[in-house]
Amino acid sequence: MALDEAVTQERAKEIAKLRDALNTILFGQETLVELTLTGLLARGHLLLEGLPGLGKTELVKGLSKALQLETKRIQFTPDLLPGDITGNPVLQETPEGRKFVFQPGPLFANLVLADEINRASPKTQSALLEAMQERRVTVLGDTHTLPQPFFVLATQNPIELEGTYPLPEAQLDRFLFKLEVTRNNAATLERIVNQRELGVEPELESVMDSATLQAIMEDVRKIYLPDVVANYIARLVDGTHSGQSKTAEGIKFGASPRAALSLASAAKARALMGGRINASFEDVKAVAVPVIQHRIILEYNARIDGKTNRQIVEELLVEIPTQDLKTPATLKQTAAAG
Repeated sequence: MALDEAVTQERAKEIAKLRDALNTILFGQETLVELTLTGLLARGHLLLEGLPGLGKTELVKGLSKALQLETKRIQFTPDLLPGDITGNPVLQETPEGRKFVFQPGPLFANLVLADEINRASPKTQSALLEAMQERRVTVLGDTHTLPQPFFVLATQNPIELEGTYPLPEAQLDRFLFKLEVTRNNAATLERIVNQRELGVEPELESVMDSATLQAIMEDVRKIYLPDVVANYIARLVDGTHSGQSKTAEGIKFGASPRAALSLASAAKARALMGGRINASFEDVKAVAVPVIQHRIILEYNARIDGKTNRQIVEELLVEIPTQDLKTPATLKQTAAAG
């Protein structure tokens, strides 16, 4: 059932309050906050990349307080084991005698902060694969369902730093967004110095409860996606593969079908945040870079030429038109102008 404009406008106001609250925690990062909320409302997991001290962890803490979500933090280190994340069976005395009883790990929370995820080995990182996709974990053949809602917000240092491991492609593909956390300018730093103290966490009151968050996420799914916008998403993702576009000449491996689904969900979330009843071409363009950039692998020559994943996606957005000439004109007219 489609949403009416009154509902979308009311939801947009609720989301705006949450956005304003987070902007009081993280100064000068309005775009980052906007995309973080978009990703959460689209039921996605987020990968935040940036140097230490830029506020990645504070953003996650702020979300936890503002949304009243049970939050667990996992500090990823080279000696971390998969069982340290998912939990392990522990031998205990029970009325039926001594038996192994599963003890849930820190993964059993609504919001999981995977701090410095790329400092753990690929084996340990892979413990998150089932959890991020199916929202459950399997230990010794027994399946355990994770709490709802369930989000993984992972932080990572740039892979050029010592003691880091690149995330496996299957792991990267499960993150809805990869967001780059950039440094602050001098004006923002002055504001931080004047309003923050080292070692003292900023105060933030609850803005929204878990039930309201889940209701908004359900409304995101009801946002209308016009056929031509869905067609544009499909052509964008298809354009990342060899032979499908000029830009793809610099891409070794293109994006998966999960990228197309992620684009659609994120575009719907952005539309609801703007108080609109349908997703538009502009919604897709606004989220295309964080959705696609970590899902493609560049050719060696492209990397030698200094190309980055972000630049490749931006070039693709220029090359792929919003409307396919093969699409009937009657369908074109149903698309939002953006």
